[in-house]
Amino acid sequence: MKRVFAIVIIFLTFTQTISAQKLADLERVEPSFWWVGFKNHQLQLIVHGNEISQREVQIDYSGVSLKSVEKVENPNYMFLNLLISDDAQPGKFDIIFSLKGKKNLIYSYQLKARNKGTLAQGVTDKDLIYLIMPDRFANGNYSNDKISGLKDQTFSRDSMYYRHGGDIQGIIDHLDYLKDLGATALWLTPVQENDEFKTSYHGYANTENYKIDPRYGTNELYKKLVEDAHQKEMKIVMDVVPNHVGSQHWTVLDKPFKDWVHQWPSFTRTTYKDQTLFDPHASAADKKLMQNGWFDYHMPDMNQENQMVANYIEQSYIFWIEYAGVDGFRIDTYPYNNLEFMAHWQKRVKDEYPNFTLYGETYVHGMANQAYFTQGKTVNQKIDTELPATTDFQVHFSLLDALNQKFGWTEGVNELYTVLASDYLYQDAYRNVIFLDNHDITRFYSGVGEDFTKFKSGLAMLLTLRGVPQIYYGTELAMPGVNNPDGLLRADFLGGWKADQTNKFTSSGRTSKENEAFNYIKTLANYRKNTPALQTGKMMQYVPVDGIYVYFRYDNDKTVMVIYNGNDEVKNLDLKRFDERTNGFTGAKEITNGKLLGGFTTIVLPARTAYVYELTK
Repeated sequence: MKRVFAIVIIFLTFTQTISAQKLADLERVEPSFWWVGFKNHQLQLIVHGNEISQREVQIDYSGVSLKSVEKVENPNYMFLNLLISDDAQPGKFDIIFSLKGKKNLIYSYQLKARNKGTLAQGVTDKDLIYLIMPDRFANGNYSNDKISGLKDQTFSRDSMYYRHGGDIQGIIDHLDYLKDLGATALWLTPVQENDEFKTSYHGYANTENYKIDPRYGTNELYKKLVEDAHQKEMKIVMDVVPNHVGSQHWTVLDKPFKDWVHQWPSFTRTTYKDQTLFDPHASAADKKLMQNGWFDYHMPDMNQENQMVANYIEQSYIFWIEYAGVDGFRIDTYPYNNLEFMAHWQKRVKDEYPNFTLYGETYVHGMANQAYFTQGKTVNQKIDTELPATTDFQVHFSLLDALNQKFGWTEGVNELYTVLASDYLYQDAYRNVIFLDNHDITRFYSGVGEDFTKFKSGLAMLLTLRGVPQIYYGTELAMPGVNNPDGLLRADFLGGWKADQTNKFTSSGRTSKENEAFNYIKTLANYRKNTPALQTGKMMQYVPVDGIYVYFRYDNDKTVMVIYNGNDEVKNLDLKRFDERTNGFTGAKEITNGKLLGGFTTIVLPARTAYVYELTK
């Protein structure tokens, strides 16, 4: 998530409640249902209703014990601590809330059998992730464009900050397009309900944890998206935001207790200074401000140190794995969370779903800074964060510099070489998600000055380097967009709306340059999909000389050689230097154009051009 949003939402006071609204005697129970068979037998239900804490609670169901009832300072809440034994069977039972002189309140609770289908497959270095902002991709259901009763009614495609109508059905309708491109996993920016007053389209200030935003669809439709994607051999990554919620979240409007979210005398923003978390000389005040300050006016910071808050967050995300069968989480604003809490939550997820993937957004600067947030205590961390991987901003920064900067001792391709030489800092750098752009930073095509040669070279390296590559929707069309303001990065994918005059989902609707970009990515992506050497194969890189960077990806079956000329002029490259990896090969085939390299002695390299060669004997 970008650090500061362009539009500031009116800051709501800490003491705001929903007292002006009529609260039902039993407003809600969350999670509204659960499953038997988890390794963790504990379940905490959060119950909300008018003066609900005055009532006594009864449960009578074999295998389910009510261990305790926790009542908090707000009488509209109680927390029920249940123990679900291994012997518990799927079924329904009543939770009875009684009060002398009052009619009993009854909630019918259901325990379901666990999902035994394909779920939690995990996203690995075999995959290519395609990032979608649902509101801007395709409108498959025009009836849900505006929903009565929700606060944000600003629907207009003419404004970059209003809702545009894209939804889950629109994504389902274009799964074949994404499969054809070569995507094997889809990452959707948050889809839980975001009932904020303005700029609610981005989703990063959710107001519900267990409900899909009705402007995107329903819980059932989201589950169908996962099932349909799995049938087409694609996975789904859910974007989750444990650090904060929206200011209109129901638990913020009527807090269970004052420090449900971190409290300050007045609005206090985080410093965004990740260094304070590992700086041996940092003050406690600076560390507190970094982790407990609010990310923005309308994003209250969750008090993850409180066990009830921690339970609420953990259970809500485990719910989506089991209910919908998602394959991984991209964790937003990772450094701003309490790392002890994150370690516990992620370990709990891995205990239940060993193949599940978690990777955190670490928008930081410096290899050690980024590695600090990953698991294994590889850089002398005081805590094992349990985070398998990050969004690799260091590779992102260095790729752009390799494409744009002149060659120098630490500049240009030397920076990329240095970053990858620091992979020893990670437990496994191959798990990191590498990218050229996303929804928070300047689109890649604009980032290289709309230079089409640089554009293709960057993609060639992205799809052949170690790690899990991710591309942003529209990159396959060389879509431009500068991050000032961020709404410019989030244009609609033309063809996703009935009113669009052109349809970029089809070759006939694209310009010749757009088709060239699409076909270039499609060729490399599908080659990568069928080439284990580019997925799990080893990597060997050579120190850049004269501005030329060469690396290999290889296994026992195949060797791929990637050459990039990071100069603004033509260069000749003598291939003899690379005998260590090329010995025994007599030729090579360039993957993107099919041309053969005969003789295997020298090669002429146009300026800023990258080649991807499969070596042949």
